[in-house]
Amino acid sequence: MNAETTIATPSSQGQSQVLRPQMLQFIADFIALMVSFGVYQSLRMASDPPYPFEWYATVALITWSYWVVVLWMGGLYRDFYVRSPFDEISLVFRQTLLGSAIMFFSISMSGPRSVRTMFVVYWIATFAFIVVGRFIARRLQVWLRRRRIVQIPTLIVGNSTRVSQMLRDISTAPAWGYSASGVLLIDDQSHLNHDASVAVIRDLQDVPAFLTAARVREVIITVDHSDHELLMNIVSMATDNGASVKIEPDLYDIFSGQARTMQIYGSPLIEVRTQLMQPWEEVAKRLTDVVASILGLGIGLPVWLLVAIAVKASSKGPMFFVQERVGKNGKNFRMAKFRSMYVDNRRGPTWTDSNDPRVTPVGRFIRKTHLDEIPQLWNVLKGEMSLVGPRPEQPFYVEKFTAMVPYYKHRHIVRPGVTGWWQVKVKSNPESLEEIQQRLRYDFFYIENMSFKLDLEIMVRTVIVMLKGHGRA
Repeated sequence: MNAETTIATPSSQGQSQVLRPQMLQFIADFIALMVSFGVYQSLRMASDPPYPFEWYATVALITWSYWVVVLWMGGLYRDFYVRSPFDEISLVFRQTLLGSAIMFFSISMSGPRSVRTMFVVYWIATFAFIVVGRFIARRLQVWLRRRRIVQIPTLIVGNSTRVSQMLRDISTAPAWGYSASGVLLIDDQSHLNHDASVAVIRDLQDVPAFLTAARVREVIITVDHSDHELLMNIVSMATDNGASVKIEPDLYDIFSGQARTMQIYGSPLIEVRTQLMQPWEEVAKRLTDVVASILGLGIGLPVWLLVAIAVKASSKGPMFFVQERVGKNGKNFRMAKFRSMYVDNRRGPTWTDSNDPRVTPVGRFIRKTHLDEIPQLWNVLKGEMSLVGPRPEQPFYVEKFTAMVPYYKHRHIVRPGVTGWWQVKVKSNPESLEEIQQRLRYDFFYIENMSFKLDLEIMVRTVIVMLKGHGRA
């Protein structure tokens, strides 16, 4: 590695999982929920006879599990230490109100009025204790970071002047919790005021290995020019290694659509979005994948059998075309389609041309209507694909396109899809650098704007494309 100093040992800069903000929030919530449950049961016993201990223990466990799901699906187990406490409180208010409302309506038909009234008290107690618990967890994080018990291994990227300034800011603000493991200099200046334990990297190619070796969890980008390709490469490397990225606000225009307009710790740092979807959206997306796959494969079975027979009867060869593709996190899987071309074992990996002579008459029809994609529902059911996402590509092309566009692999942070934003927007796909860059624009637009609503829109657009027969043949 072309670094001027050795890498600090991860053990000296690591952080116990128990001391992470998310875990402290979880512990605080557990205590708060148990206390609010105890308060509610104590008030209830003033008018109703007590139940056996086993009953209280069982109900407490069920109640706690219920609230953990409600809070998690609302996105409350993110790192709220770096966010405004008012954002956290407002979200706690919303989720506790929603969770209490669900509990209220579940008993409103059978429970007495006194019990329903008590649930209002229960909601207020739950909200109050969770807020107090999270405030204590936040203050505990400040105490741990100021005493450097908790430290976050960090890589700083920029020119010598701005990196030096950031190093000074980190040293004078221990409550941030940052511990500079290394710096990546993007200028030719050699002067840099830094501690001897901080590795200085001057070659971009060394960054992935450094991120892994130093277990870097944060990357701070502080540059004073708009080198889009450099920044995209760094962001891609960081996210591929599980590190979050923060930039200075004058770079926000470069990352418009990808960054949250939110300052960190009250300082001029903006967080590049790391959570693509809200937890409830992730659950809804996966549930939709499973249900739609089962229904599509089951209810449509007679149609798929007719398609399979037509494929088999129209030309020699297998019924299915099975090919290795690259999925989420770069993991390869075997994807199936109804065969739409004549068998030709002499050709290597190629893209399909417009009016490709290899396409059979039946193949032309099923490609235009996207019926050839139906077997991929099995990949969706297995979790290798999703209904909506970037199109999975062959390993050969992944390596080829990555050489052309280094941040190409960034699209592998999500499951590939049967359909996607690019598929419903583009009607040609020539193999060229311009086409690859255009496809990446569509893929990155989808990734950075992922939502359950956008998935539904793409699925509706796909159905319209299928009915109009606008697929590529």
